[in-house]
Amino acid sequence: MAAARTENGIVIDAPFDLVWDITNDVAGWPDLFSEYAVADVLERHGNTVRFRLALHPEPDGKVWSWVSERVMDRENRSVRARRVETGPFAFMNIHWTYEQTGAGVELRWVQEFRMKPDASVDDAAMTARINENSKVQLALIKERVEAAARAGAGTAVAR
Repeated sequence: MAAARTENGIVIDAPFDLVWDITNDVAGWPDLFSEYAVADVLERHGNTVRFRLALHPEPDGKVWSWVSERVMDRENRSVRARRVETGPFAFMNIHWTYEQTGAGVELRWVQEFRMKPDASVDDAAMTARINENSKVQLALIKERVEAAARAGAGTAVAR
């Protein structure tokens, strides 16, 4: 069975170093993404970071969380990530790339995954959810990183 795959991207009008630094500051992700309530860094080794993300509580109080690992390769302008605690996924791998364009830095996310057979949604439904949410999150990242660039904020995210 082939993996499900999504690909989403956006161009951010800001210097590469700022885009890289803000988007790879995992501890700051609750200020960058609207979906994360908590981002706890569990360990760091060189360019690898292992962390726990928690979403905002659902109306019934349920909080979804998981552990992921990111390996950052600044020289090649890419990041590879995978869920360590997979939850409803059989696996989830994410590849982020950063490409300089005339209009700014294109941030692109490719996600490959497969849902477990007993998950509440199948691959097609999760693909639709990821594609919809990625557009929202990428637009927020663009807005917040560009605001930080305009403010000369270093790696701080403007809210």
